[in-house]
Amino acid sequence: MKKVLTTPLDPEEVSRLRVGDAFYITGIIFTARDSAHEKFLSLRDEELPFDPAKYALFHCGPAIHKVDGKWTVVSAGPTTSIRMEIFEDKFIERFGTKIIIGKGGMGERTLKALEKHGAVYVQYTGGAGALMAKAIEEVEDVHFLEELGIPEAFWMFRVKEAGPFLVTMDSTGKSLHADVAETVKKNLAIIKAEL
Repeated sequence: MKKVLTTPLDPEEVSRLRVGDAFYITGIIFTARDSAHEKFLSLRDEELPFDPAKYALFHCGPAIHKVDGKWTVVSAGPTTSIRMEIFEDKFIERFGTKIIIGKGGMGERTLKALEKHGAVYVQYTGGAGALMAKAIEEVEDVHFLEELGIPEAFWMFRVKEAGPFLVTMDSTGKSLHADVAETVKKNLAIIKAEL
């Protein structure tokens, strides 16, 4: 049966997700890349344009343009997440974000923050930006567009059954990325020993 999470997110429901679980999201997701993370972290609480704890954060710089005065998303594929490693633990700590969507995995700092705050990191397939665009019903809002530009602005997308998303880092401290790295390291040692 298809698992669909809705926003505003239920923190308890998110904290029960485990590595290997797949799900979809209906509701609001927001985009944030490097500059957006830095911008939000520089704001005072009263300056925040929305509550990041309610929605999923998507590492994405969408291909988007205006048609007849309305924003149209052409593609919304994930950005490589490790770029946000220097910000993500602070972002989760301060804003209570529960779901981080991206590609390629994240590091130890983020993993510790996920564990401490009952959050998860999930993968969305790279190269599937057009598929994500089809799940976007409308652009609800955009923040700091003039300051940050289209790829870096905070886009608020209303989505219907966006996904599937695969949990690869969970709130128990388990990381599929760390497991794969360890396996590769062991296999490399075996290959070197045989040379």
